[in-house]
Amino acid sequence: MLSVVKEVERKVTKIGNSLGVTFPQEVLEHLGVYQGDEVSFHLENGYVSIKKKVNIKLPKGIDQEFLDQMNDMINEYDKTFKGLVDR
Repeated sequence: MLSVVKEVERKVTKIGNSLGVTFPQEVLEHLGVYQGDEVSFHLENGYVSIKKKVNIKLPKGIDQEFLDQMNDMINEYDKTFKGLVDR
C-alpha cells in the first residue's frame, strides 16, 4: 500500500489571552479526533506529535483523583526514586 504524505499549513493566531492553531477537518479525521475529545502532545527535539488521548477504564475502587495524586507524588519525588535505584 502506498503512503500519501500531505502537508497542511496554518497560522498561529490569538485566541483570548493565548496563542493557538486551528486544525482542518481532514487533519482531525485523520487522527480520529472529534469535538470534545482530548489529545496528547509529545515534544522531542523541536518536533511535536499529536494523538488522540486514550481513555483507560480504571479498576474498581481506583478513581482519577487517586491517579492524579499518585502522579503528583511520583513527579515530586522523581529524583529520590531514581536515587534509590543506585543503592
